[in-house]
Amino acid sequence: MLESATYLRESTRMRVDPFSEILKLTNAEAVVTGGFTAGGPWAIRFPGRDKIKFFAVVKGSCWVKLEGEAEPRHFETGDVGLLAERRSFVLASDLSVAPLDAMDLFSGSGRTMATLGDGGDFAHIGGHVLLDPIRGRMLADILPPWIHTRASSPHATIFRWLLDRLIEERDVGQPGAQLASAQLTQLLFIEILRSHLNTSNRLPAGRLRALADPRIAPALRLMHGNPARAWHLEELAKACAMSRTSFAFHFRKAAGVAPLAYLTEWRMRLAERALRAEKTPVAVVARSLGYTSERAFSNAFKRVSGSSPMAYRSSLHVADGDASGEALPGKTTNAV
Repeated sequence: MLESATYLRESTRMRVDPFSEILKLTNAEAVVTGGFTAGGPWAIRFPGRDKIKFFAVVKGSCWVKLEGEAEPRHFETGDVGLLAERRSFVLASDLSVAPLDAMDLFSGSGRTMATLGDGGDFAHIGGHVLLDPIRGRMLADILPPWIHTRASSPHATIFRWLLDRLIEERDVGQPGAQLASAQLTQLLFIEILRSHLNTSNRLPAGRLRALADPRIAPALRLMHGNPARAWHLEELAKACAMSRTSFAFHFRKAAGVAPLAYLTEWRMRLAERALRAEKTPVAVVARSLGYTSERAFSNAFKRVSGSSPMAYRSSLHVADGDASGEALPGKTTNAV
């Protein structure tokens, strides 16, 4: 009992960051792919893509008309948008202008920038988020279809600094500019997500809301920090300074599932990553995640993932074979 209490205190102090763990597990990597400047009346239609896209208004303002939404949105300088669903959209100074097709505008080998008119009124940069072709759905599925972070938000100063630095790195071309731009873009993506997490009281129940809820954060850190441990509800509740009943209620309200169901799902996501290593026996994967028998692990895996561990591993090999000679989903970096 004393040993358990000591471990709990030490574990609670661990700075395990569940959100960072999810970003690492899904190999989320934000990449700026291009942009454009415009002057006078203009409009561009961008196709829907199976990837998370983002863009920022660096100068001026524009209208954004999303497929499936009745009303357009107005973006000002410093506003950032993130689109997590396959939807086409139009950016325009005037929505009555017939839009150019972005595929035509950015056609040509290596072309990532374009200028409409004299280019003096408006500037835009855009990109997308590269994800692991298998595990990436874990992040894509918990994001809302659309995030619009305004320049007037509490994160405005950070956005402005990051955007200014990105433009400077692109235009000046100092040594290390490519790496600096990559790091700045990744930070911009994280800040977009952070700004959205700050609205946690308005988020629907789910993993994203759970990550933003400070009341259950200690329990999440414990489960992510040591997923193989046989956590008990009493231990997790104690770490959050709640009674067992109160903790279970608040956790389900935020996450949409019970605490131990959340732990099982996280274990299975880790198992999916481990099963990609062809030579790792299923029994070893099971033990690494706290299961005393391969059968118990296989039953849990099938319940969560819909197939047995061996069937899942076989499906990965088939997918890898089908993708040979092709770019993996989400790993292209064209401007649109």
